[in-house]
Amino acid sequence: MRSHRGRRRSQSLAITRSAQMERLDVAVVGAGLAGLTAAVDLADRGHRVVVLEARDRVGGRTAGQVMSDGHLVEVGGQWLGPTQDAVLALCDAYGLKTYPQYAAGDHVFSWGGEARRYREGEMRLAPEAAAEFIRTKTELEAMAATLDLEQPWAAPGAHDWDAITLHSWLHNATEDEDALAFWRFIVPGIFAAEPRDMSLLHFLFYTASGGMLDMLLGLEGCAQDRRVVGGSHLISEALAGSLGEAVRLYSPVYSIAHTSDGAVVRHEGGEVAARQVVVTLPPTLAGRLRYSPAMPALRDQLTQQVPMGSVIKVNVRYGRPFWREAGLSGLVSAPDRALSAVADNTPYGSGHGVLAGFFEGAHARRLSAASPEARRAVAVECLVNFFGPEAAEPLEYLELDWSAEEYSRGCYGGRLGAGVWTAYGPQLREPVGVIHWAGTETAAIWNGYMDGAVRSGHRVAADIHAALSATATR
Repeated sequence: MRSHRGRRRSQSLAITRSAQMERLDVAVVGAGLAGLTAAVDLADRGHRVVVLEARDRVGGRTAGQVMSDGHLVEVGGQWLGPTQDAVLALCDAYGLKTYPQYAAGDHVFSWGGEARRYREGEMRLAPEAAAEFIRTKTELEAMAATLDLEQPWAAPGAHDWDAITLHSWLHNATEDEDALAFWRFIVPGIFAAEPRDMSLLHFLFYTASGGMLDMLLGLEGCAQDRRVVGGSHLISEALAGSLGEAVRLYSPVYSIAHTSDGAVVRHEGGEVAARQVVVTLPPTLAGRLRYSPAMPALRDQLTQQVPMGSVIKVNVRYGRPFWREAGLSGLVSAPDRALSAVADNTPYGSGHGVLAGFFEGAHARRLSAASPEARRAVAVECLVNFFGPEAAEPLEYLELDWSAEEYSRGCYGGRLGAGVWTAYGPQLREPVGVIHWAGTETAAIWNGYMDGAVRSGHRVAADIHAALSATATR
């Protein structure tokens, strides 16, 4: 076993800077929306920045794939909506156009093996179950409204709410099995995780962060209101384009050696010295980097307890959007099916029709072990149940299992289980010396969404600019 003296010596050596080492003001780890936003803000203020990205592309959890007809579909985050002012401002700044999510016509609700049509605003459950769902929803939102989103752990009821899971609260709040089943469908649709996987406090915070449940779940005028022409990944590409060679792909970071004066960030292919560092990785991935000296105990323990959601997103292309001809929007809610949510994902300007579907939570975990062919068969079977025999013969099937992505390990975002918010909440944002944390999991507003990522980038850039400016005046 190496002596303590030897360990201290190796840490001291770890941050030695060679004369040839590139020296910058800020090194940003990750070229998603958070990292690129921070880098652009800092560069605009005159700071020398570099963005180190592990993948062969920018965009993080937003991504596009080109279908065989030449049109691109989103395989990651894609929707924008009202109050998402930060990300919409970027679209305006870079001249990116948006268009409404297709929502005309009836929706489909699959329950008990039967798919039936319903209209926007129409309750899908039987009256008694609907009343119980609305009662529990109202009670949850009343609790969520009491939170200070900057410090949800400080609310008067926070410790009690953080001590139990959402599953436990729901089962104590109602005995109506249909209402409970509906909650088991809604929660994975928002979190890609099950009610048992998160604390009640986390659910309340996330609900309030996005403007309550109707905003999170709805299409027109809600979180799924609009799409970006060409795909949401174009936002990151526009940001990266303004940074030029400061963005470096194929550069996975594996260690950060830091002192009070700066840090050395090592990646596959080299190393850079920086006065400040931004880490934008999801907390669970940020915890896998090697820090010298090691992170404080609370920060390290936090990163061990923020797992990502489980989701497999599929895009299925047909010769035309035949569901529109039948007066259907393409939107499906299916609590009793593995493909539990579907939406019309036809690309802007395409004459073909594309349906996007989601295997979420427990369904995604189970199907992640299956073959792509088996997942395709399950998806198509579900689509036939929803839309009829015309859905049986798609022209193309694309999928992306985000849990299998090396540099994401899941979507839509990280979640906090029982006890985590009240034990470690401040550590999500609190810098460790010259190392700062960004990413949608650190956002107070629209946490888990693209807008939250952008807001976190603006926040951390302002903090670093202040720190660098204070240093310069000493």
